Amino acid sequence: MKRIALDIETTGLNPTQGHRIVEIGCVELENNYPTGNYFQQYINPNRKMPEEAFKIHGLTDEFLLDKPTFLLVADKFLDFIKGSELVIHNAKFDLGFLNYELELASKKPLLEFKVVDTLVEARKIFPGAANNLDSLCRRYDIDVGKRKKHGALLDAELLADVFLEMNGGRQQNMGLEPKKNNVKEKVMLNKEFLYSKKIIMPDSKEMQSHEEILKSLKKNYW
Repeated sequence: MKRIALDIETTGLNPTQGHRIVEIGCVELENNYPTGNYFQQYINPNRKMPEEAFKIHGLTDEFLLDKPTFLLVADKFLDFIKGSELVIHNAKFDLGFLNYELELASKKPLLEFKVVDTLVEARKIFPGAANNLDSLCRRYDIDVGKRKKHGALLDAELLADVFLEMNGGRQQNMGLEPKKNNVKEKVMLNKEFLYSKKIIMPDSKEMQSHEEILKSLKKNYW
């Protein structure tokens, strides 16, 4: 089965507040093993990099200035992931941004892709424990020494290693007993993570009705 371990870096936490993707990293998996094929792309967000985001991934305005916009790389990205199941840590965040960017680029959102969210799986295996990617790498004894800052491709590579360990590690195809903490994956349709940029505003008649209701209230705090 072809899968893609995927990660992104962004300028912030919410695309509806003007934040954009600045890097996409993808690692191709076959039967849960990396094939050596990967996709990486830095992206010009056409906005200033907030200091908080810079501290996380270290990408500067100057570095991203000559990089292509998401619109120019969207087709190449879609071609790479075509026909794959997506493996993402905290899928709601990544797919929210990706679907938002695809909608802005007049591309179809990733509605039909199946998704394995490793954060959801980790919470089943290690309930109550810290289950961010760094914690899982330490738990599975995966080397993170080269990770000075976050990077989409590097994090996708680490995610691929974590996902392999979650599914029995490198022993999975050797006929050996799988790890006891394996759980059945929940594969979700990306429709659960659709993020639309459309904002619906009330019309004048609805606003007038709202004002009349507020005036009729004895204690109006609005």
